[in-house]
Amino acid sequence: MAVIAVFNQKGGVGKTTTTVNLTAGLARMEMRPIAIDLDPQAHLTLTFGVAPVTGETSISAFFREDIPLPALLREFVSGVRVIPAHMELSKVEALQSRSATAARKLKMGLDESIGKEGVPILIDCCPTLGVLSLNALLAADRVLVPVSADFLSMQSVNKLDLALKALEGPLNRKIEKRIVLTRFDARRKLSFEIYDKLKARYGEQLCETRIVENVALAASPTEAKDVFAYAPSSPGARDYAALTLELKNQGFFS
Repeated sequence: MAVIAVFNQKGGVGKTTTTVNLTAGLARMEMRPIAIDLDPQAHLTLTFGVAPVTGETSISAFFREDIPLPALLREFVSGVRVIPAHMELSKVEALQSRSATAARKLKMGLDESIGKEGVPILIDCCPTLGVLSLNALLAADRVLVPVSADFLSMQSVNKLDLALKALEGPLNRKIEKRIVLTRFDARRKLSFEIYDKLKARYGEQLCETRIVENVALAASPTEAKDVFAYAPSSPGARDYAALTLELKNQGFFS
């Protein structure tokens, strides 16, 4: 199975929402996915209701104290497994930014442990291209880029595309990616224009499934639930079920 980095350098595009609900969607397929929260804001951790979390029981302990990744896993009855984040993770960015090997630490940790399980691993990245995000990108087999249906978000994915291509040289491989359009509002002409422009530029790299603007997606984190648990009949649940199936059928998680 694949390691997927969910990344965009722009905030507010549905990065964490996408990571949470794809992980939940894969769990519903009994694929025992793992979600890694690699953002010091720990929004994925909060959304899944992981508690209590300290620096010593979060992903920051892996980076700072070499605690093995399996020791940090939290498992839920839904089949979702999470390695949580904590604000201590921000110190990793500051303390290890000059280390030549720091950016490959997560890849080495995954290769030595949970990466051998053969299950999908999704990494929720912070919205900056620093040491933490580089760890995710270097560890990942593929990258999923959420893009909200607005002009500035579309510009950000174009810049990210250039950054990913620059990484392909040092990696000595092409980075396979998919782009998913989020916060789509069928009442707005701009939403369709953004989709058409992305389709013209990225072709089959753009997912057919569009994630509609939906109250359930915004409200579910307040109850520490994914959208399937919070509102299983909502448009948000429908769309993320469709996206999970689309990507699975394309072999994106394999």
